Amino acid sequence: MSPLKSNELRAAREMTTRELEEKLAATKEEMFNLRFQLVTGHLQDHAKVTKLRREIAQLYTILAQRKLAG
Repeated sequence: MSPLKSNELRAAREMTTRELEEKLAATKEEMFNLRFQLVTGHLQDHAKVTKLRREIAQLYTILAQRKLAG
């Protein structure tokens, strides 16, 4: 999973707040699983951790912008 591309970011901005929160929760759960794999030595793609961190930050940014706007 890579960070959100421009068209995915645009689609994320069109999602409802509830959908964004669900996507954020799923992404954070995936991050937890990756960290567990990292600790146990079973992680194949180490760059995926960085990509997920960036995606989580992008989702938090969209949610924060909505909170400030609303």
